[in-house]
Amino acid sequence: MLRIQRFAGVAGLAFLTACSSGGDQGPSFGGEQSPSFGGGFVVGDEPFAVQTAASILAQGGSAADAATAMYFALAVTYPVAAGLGGGGVCVVHDQQSGQNDAFDFLARDAAAKGAFAVPGNVRGFASLQSLYGRLPWQRDVSPGEGYAATGFPISRALAARLASSQDVIRLDAGLAAEFIDESGKVRSAGAVVSNPTLAQTLSAIRVQGPNGFYRGAVAQSIAAYASAQGGAITAAELDAYLADREPASVVPLGSEVGYLPPPRVGAGDFASVLLSHLVDAQGTVVANENPAAATAAATKATLDKFGIASLPKDLGATGFAAIDSSGQAVACAVTMSAPFGSAHTAQGTGVTLAPAPSSGQAGLAGAFLTPVVATQTPGGPVSLAGAGAGGPNGTAAIAYAMLKLAQGQDLTQPGALRSTGIAPFDTVNAIACVDGRCAASPDPGAYGLGAAAGDAQSGPQ
Repeated sequence: MLRIQRFAGVAGLAFLTACSSGGDQGPSFGGEQSPSFGGGFVVGDEPFAVQTAASILAQGGSAADAATAMYFALAVTYPVAAGLGGGGVCVVHDQQSGQNDAFDFLARDAAAKGAFAVPGNVRGFASLQSLYGRLPWQRDVSPGEGYAATGFPISRALAARLASSQDVIRLDAGLAAEFIDESGKVRSAGAVVSNPTLAQTLSAIRVQGPNGFYRGAVAQSIAAYASAQGGAITAAELDAYLADREPASVVPLGSEVGYLPPPRVGAGDFASVLLSHLVDAQGTVVANENPAAATAAATKATLDKFGIASLPKDLGATGFAAIDSSGQAVACAVTMSAPFGSAHTAQGTGVTLAPAPSSGQAGLAGAFLTPVVATQTPGGPVSLAGAGAGGPNGTAAIAYAMLKLAQGQDLTQPGALRSTGIAPFDTVNAIACVDGRCAASPDPGAYGLGAAAGDAQSGPQ
């Protein structure tokens, strides 16, 4: 696990200072499978959602299908960070078309500047899947719906976040009904929970696509609840929400090429500045002596540049990635901007709303979502697909992996991916490939899972 150093006099802010290997879950390795990447690989913070994505790949789904299915499963099995009320960013490399796209679907302020954000996740993954998916939309949404309807055992990954968020959970009747037991304590790992109301919302999304969320009964219920609570989201604003798609930002990494969200997006801006301290405009590494210390210094310098002096411990975020048999790669990170967002669940929907980005430190969460795809050459095969999420340590950890890639190091080796040091609140998850041999590595300090297509392996529960 990474050791972390806290700024003197600044609570809750940490950054990378040194590295050593560790953790509960090692990488899942593929054999010599060039150029097909085997059946594909997936990685993320919550094992049930990762297994869902692996199953989608085994059914012939693309990386975009796998990422979409993982998201909708996470909305149920890891709602502390991935609820339907939040937003996020994704980067896509499509080997066959040569396209490298970034999708921005962060939650946005309502026009009236109320307490709640206009959600983006459903629209974002619908846009991603419509352009790059191979399976029917319904197949990608239905596993998450099934978890919500029939129940699932709380994983260790979710239990760790529940334990630290119990005061937040108690504030909301919907969250308390699902996650607080009869004795008034937060439910522990292994307890089976369900959310039938959320299942109904997911059913509408499965049948009607994003219109099942942004129009009709669900949208009306969200708007009515927000109005009653002073949140000021209107049905018209929900209907008008669109995800932004544009070319990914290109960053040279030695002989490799990295693709990030564009600098116009806060996440892309923060990551680009951080990387500029490590790799120059030509892709030459400028931090050869002590990469870990250099990454730590770059993180501090970047935080100073943006005037960020303190942060909450938990920004309610998670990152994940998928690579399919064709070499298509998708890396995503999503956030609720706080654990369980605003801790307000719109009645009749099961949707917990994120706080408005303009409301205090909630707006900083999106700056540290760092999905990354790297290829061996422009348009070449994927060498890395991963995401840092949570706080600056998440961005630092994926930047450190990119630095090692620029130095020509083999990231498929055990221990190559290093923890953020403050998992599970900040995490890094990545898939690395060399000559068709891939390793899907979850954050060594957390409870996630890396899996191959169709892998029924059970990660830490």
